[in-house]
Amino acid sequence: VQLQASGGGLVQAGDSLRLSCEASERTFGRSVMAWFRQRPGQELEYVAVSLRDDTKYYASSVKGRFTISRDNAKNAVFLQMDSLKPEDTAVYYCAARRKTLTIFSALPGDYVYWGRGTQVTVSS
Repeated sequence: VQLQASGGGLVQAGDSLRLSCEASERTFGRSVMAWFRQRPGQELEYVAVSLRDDTKYYASSVKGRFTISRDNAKNAVFLQMDSLKPEDTAVYYCAARRKTLTIFSALPGDYVYWGRGTQVTVSS
């Protein structure tokens, strides 16, 4: 599976952005999908996860502001980011687990398919 993330940019605090991630494989809908981010000088961290049944999980730092969604017919997963803060500045990555692994994980090492990152910069 190849993943392609897009939608990053430079915005001001309080603004919104929507990230998109398209998968090359039409069976992507069976995969656990996630968004991770890497803030400057920090390690990769989990942001949100969508299970195959559309159950969603969020990191506490983004809960209530970010929404993960998926469109299996379009082989796509999205991250709607509202009320952005300067501390959300990071490179954002979409990732997928192997289709046989269906449970939640926040560990980057549990995801085998990764898209290129997209930069999100939030100015104060």
